Amino acid sequence: MSSPLNKIKSGTAILLPLTFMSLAPYVTAQTNEADEVIVTGSPLYQTLDDAITGFSVLSDEELEKRLENTIGETLKYEPGVSSTFFGAGASRPIIRGQDGDRVRVLNNGIGSIDVSSSSPDHAVVAEPAQAERIEVLRGASLLRYGSSGSGGIVNVIDGRIPDVVPEDGFEGAVRAGFSTVDEGYDFAGAFDAKLFQSQGGALVLHLDGSYRDANEFDIPVGPESEVLHAAEEAEEEEEGGDHDDEEEEAGAGPLENSYAESQTLTGGLSWIADWGHLGFSVQNTESDYGLPGDGHGHGEEEHHDDEDEEDEHDEEGVFIELEQTRFDVNGAFKLGGFIEQVNLFAGYADYEHIEFEGPGEIGTIFRNDGDEWRLEAIQAERNDWKAAYGLHYRDSEFSALDINGNLGAEAFVEPVKTEQWAFYTFQQKEFANAHLEAAARYEITEQTEIEHNESVDFNLFSLSLGGDYHISDDLRLGGTVFRTERAPTAVELFAFGPHLATGQFELGEEDLGEETATGIEGVLRYNRGGAQFVLNAYHTNYKDFIYLRDNPDLSVEDVEEMHEHEADGDDDDDHDHEEEFENLTVAEFTAEDATFTGFEAQAIVPLGRVKGAALSGDILVEYVRAKTDDNGNLPRIPPLSILTGIDADWQDISLRAELEYVDEANKLAEGELTTEDYTLVNLFAFYTLPNRDNKIRISASINNLFDDEARQHSSFLKDTVPLPGRNVKFSVKADF
Repeated sequence: MSSPLNKIKSGTAILLPLTFMSLAPYVTAQTNEADEVIVTGSPLYQTLDDAITGFSVLSDEELEKRLENTIGETLKYEPGVSSTFFGAGASRPIIRGQDGDRVRVLNNGIGSIDVSSSSPDHAVVAEPAQAERIEVLRGASLLRYGSSGSGGIVNVIDGRIPDVVPEDGFEGAVRAGFSTVDEGYDFAGAFDAKLFQSQGGALVLHLDGSYRDANEFDIPVGPESEVLHAAEEAEEEEEGGDHDDEEEEAGAGPLENSYAESQTLTGGLSWIADWGHLGFSVQNTESDYGLPGDGHGHGEEEHHDDEDEEDEHDEEGVFIELEQTRFDVNGAFKLGGFIEQVNLFAGYADYEHIEFEGPGEIGTIFRNDGDEWRLEAIQAERNDWKAAYGLHYRDSEFSALDINGNLGAEAFVEPVKTEQWAFYTFQQKEFANAHLEAAARYEITEQTEIEHNESVDFNLFSLSLGGDYHISDDLRLGGTVFRTERAPTAVELFAFGPHLATGQFELGEEDLGEETATGIEGVLRYNRGGAQFVLNAYHTNYKDFIYLRDNPDLSVEDVEEMHEHEADGDDDDDHDHEEEFENLTVAEFTAEDATFTGFEAQAIVPLGRVKGAALSGDILVEYVRAKTDDNGNLPRIPPLSILTGIDADWQDISLRAELEYVDEANKLAEGELTTEDYTLVNLFAFYTLPNRDNKIRISASINNLFDDEARQHSSFLKDTVPLPGRNVKFSVKADF
């Protein structure tokens, strides 16, 4: 039964679109944000106000406000962004309903080189606490970064390779934070120091590190949703069984196995001179996190054999231990002449994570060794014409084996080597009241299944054309048309086996061809005074859209004879997980024509001054509709969401109150359960200590003020893992 408070909040949520429409005629734009330079997307640097596709930048106070343990949860309040939310340790961004390999997460322009795109329970090796800024590009963004960024790009920029000499020879920042929902704490620090300087340039050292420890987070209700309970009762009644109402169920409180711990250490050196810079960095990341929820398919076996074993996190469920060592090189070389500058980005990483079925019980070891580099030549501007040309290479070798080097229990795809070469170009022409952009990319991708030496090649060509027109000093209208091609991933091609994280037995399809998207995106920007209105709308038609579709007509027994994992091992060992496999649903990668249609609308409105405080209101409305031509709705598509807030800013103090409404998810794929709507209230406060040479900022926030139940439809765990309950966070950051 709904409480009076919930009824009031639901009524408020219904009024939000009307509020938005009433604000729209008065909105204008924040010029300080519009002038901010973005480095992701095109090698021809632009400002936010120049962008003709959906862009957003998270930095400074806004980044501090949204900072969470994972990159997905940190970004989910950005326009068009949701997350996969697999507990506290793993969460990838979902952009406009696209996830997995269609969303590339970058570290300073080079991919994260992990295995996060292969499964939602695999963490992204990108630390939000170390970021100076995070840039999100929505739309046709693959032309610089490859076909695996066709849904969008997230670039975490952390300054690990300095490109400027710090003022006074030294600068840095430290941060410490605490959160109540998980009794978690975190520390992060970074500094740049000038080690040596001569007439030829300066040598600059960068060091940074972070540590985070979060216990199991509190949830406001029991783990399982009422929708799931109702579905289970209906299924038992249909089968003629009796539902056991006396079975004890977990309630509100700490969610079992939802802890997360991580640490990162980075060092970099860079030579900076008049001709540019050249530097390198080394980073080591370690993470240990539990996989919560009965529904993740890892089984419900508990390990209580050693009650005397001391373990801070009581690791009785499935958990992951992750480590990555990464090397990066970055340089910019100013040449003059026709080629004005050459930029180099390169990275190599050795990644491994171990999935434990319990303390000391190694299940599967995932490894990914990969390297990536990109070389760009920037043409000097001539007659308002700019251009850039790039060469891009990626190489990786992925495996999932057991401790003896055999195919692991969760090795749902054979070891695969991926190699990709590409050439791309960006062209831009400025006019008096308009500018035009064009880009093209030719890409060759080869996927090789190592054990059987089977290779599949793809030759891909993508292009886009766009521009904008200044209707007036205040109003700009822009748009982009594009045709892009994406090669299927190794998982989509070669998957064959149990994927316990999602409760599925996955079947790849080696005959899959390239996926082709043809679409259009429009942007409207109205700028005036100190506020902003931005509308991005898009429609994309996919030919042979590749996705994982449940097949209720197949069981694991039906495909068991194809299971080659049992051929060369001990029969007893190979059948250790047979019962778990039989409970999995069979899902096949298939290609169907599909459409994605949606929009993001933002408004920021100055509301005047009250008692010395500058007041402003804002609202964000976003929606995406995704379906196939043959089988209807695509799974886990985020429903309509609305975020609105009021800010009050004094010289040293900032306050914010916001209301988040997410609509009921009822456009469901086959086998999906509906997700109920929810409304959350969040509060924020920032205080900057005055009259200090070193800037010190204290922040406090309360997320989910009323401790309400909320379940994220885009998560595989939505019916067994609700979002965290009320969370009071406190942090101190000092810049020096």
